Amino acid sequence: MSGYTAHVDTFTRDNLPPPEAQPDFLLTGFDYPEKINIGVELTDRMVAQGFGDHTALIGNGRRRTYKELADWTNRLAHVLVEDLGVKPGNRVLVRSANNPAMVAVWLAATKAGAVVVNTMPMLRAGELAKIVDKAQVTHALCDTRLMDELVSCAKESAYLKSVVGFDGTSNHDAELDRLALEKSVSFDSVQTSRDDVALLGFTSGTTGRPKATVHYHRDLLIIADGYAKEILGVTPEDIFVGSPPLAFTFGLGGLAVFPLRFGATATLLETASPPNMIEIIEKFRATVCFTAPTAYRAMLRAMDEGADLSSLRAAVSAGETLPGPVYEEWMAKTGKPMLDGIGATEMLHIFISNRFDDHRPACTGRPVNGYEVKIIDEDGEPVPTGEPGRLAVRGPTGCRYLADDRQADYVRDGWNITGDTFVMDEDGYLHFAARSDDMIVSAGYNIAGPEVEAALLSHPAVVECAVVAAPDDARGQIVQAHVVLSEGQIGDENMVKLLQAHVKAEIAPYKYPRSVRFVTALPKTESGKIQRFRLRDRQD
Repeated sequence: MSGYTAHVDTFTRDNLPPPEAQPDFLLTGFDYPEKINIGVELTDRMVAQGFGDHTALIGNGRRRTYKELADWTNRLAHVLVEDLGVKPGNRVLVRSANNPAMVAVWLAATKAGAVVVNTMPMLRAGELAKIVDKAQVTHALCDTRLMDELVSCAKESAYLKSVVGFDGTSNHDAELDRLALEKSVSFDSVQTSRDDVALLGFTSGTTGRPKATVHYHRDLLIIADGYAKEILGVTPEDIFVGSPPLAFTFGLGGLAVFPLRFGATATLLETASPPNMIEIIEKFRATVCFTAPTAYRAMLRAMDEGADLSSLRAAVSAGETLPGPVYEEWMAKTGKPMLDGIGATEMLHIFISNRFDDHRPACTGRPVNGYEVKIIDEDGEPVPTGEPGRLAVRGPTGCRYLADDRQADYVRDGWNITGDTFVMDEDGYLHFAARSDDMIVSAGYNIAGPEVEAALLSHPAVVECAVVAAPDDARGQIVQAHVVLSEGQIGDENMVKLLQAHVKAEIAPYKYPRSVRFVTALPKTESGKIQRFRLRDRQD
């Protein structure tokens, strides 16, 4: 870590894991100046490079050029420093759905030298309080449509001293916006260190003790100059669309950092349902899409009804494993690959991925440039090729939990242990088996739920499904499938037998679901990830 810091509030730096508890960072090829600010790099620097008139953001009925975005964020940064008293290193919480205003507020806070905590709009006061307390958040910026829960949180907080609203609809009719209109479009951004903390990414689950992952200014550049450049080959002509919330690092990278780093355009949807995404793709001829496999399956069904997704050159799937049948159907209907990948909040973004010229079904691919992986057993020893084990990774990004004794669970001997079970084949390709805590052990057999899901999805009567372990007196656990059937299909005992027979014909018979439950919908997160833990709770 660089000895220089621009932070006068050193809370985040003071609460980093000690160097010996952090992973090894492989930074060769990612050389940045000692002083760098990600907010400047994605706005003013792009204007200086000639992208001022190019569209940066589309959302809520407006287009914003790079020059407009630079001016907007500079005005906002003035307000943060001059009116709200934000000091470099202060934690600033942002609460909003995906819209251009949220991106502008995030960039402005970063220019002011703050450490930003982007949060999900669905969080309640109690959940927000855990985040505020963990990060000792001093300031909050909130879409005025979402103020109630945050105001309730602030009333009980010992740390949060300022909550200011902004207009997420782009009408500029809120306190923050009105103050900004009086400010200069020029701002001397804080000259943060490449190793100053820029972002705290909270892991998806906020029950229990939330974990805050710490990311530097250089980390946000690394994911763009690594994954986005190598795998996606982003150009200024690209138009991005997707469903993951900007509060997740997957969404922040795919819908803000990646397009803005390369002069491309991001289209932002507050409600990113598959129909809404299809509409945006068709209207703006989007070229790069980020979403989960369940959304792609819905988009495939829409294509049967005449939707035109031919503009997409890159369909990135992450958040959960990509079933082979979804990949194959996408290839059949579009002639283009769907790029499966895996990332983690701790790693910031995708670190294993397929490539345009190297992809296959039921395969997560190979490490992104700069990353190394190995498959290990519970003792940390490598497992034989072809055997399942725990995924260990290291590279230019890695896990740094803020003041958390769980750092030792994630980082061991310099490697990040992600909690995923993978198999590496003889050619070095990685195949996802399951989350390490989601493996189903039935009568001594290890069964990976995603493999059973893929078999079920290959049946034409199945729209969606999720497989979990259910307790069983005789076998310890059994495979239980929760299935959404296509319209007109009947979820009766005959359909159970039909699906069980289909799975037995597709994969090893012992893996078939001994319990099948038909449901109208599967529980999901806002980013479209299936919440299997909620299905496991439905065992009555």
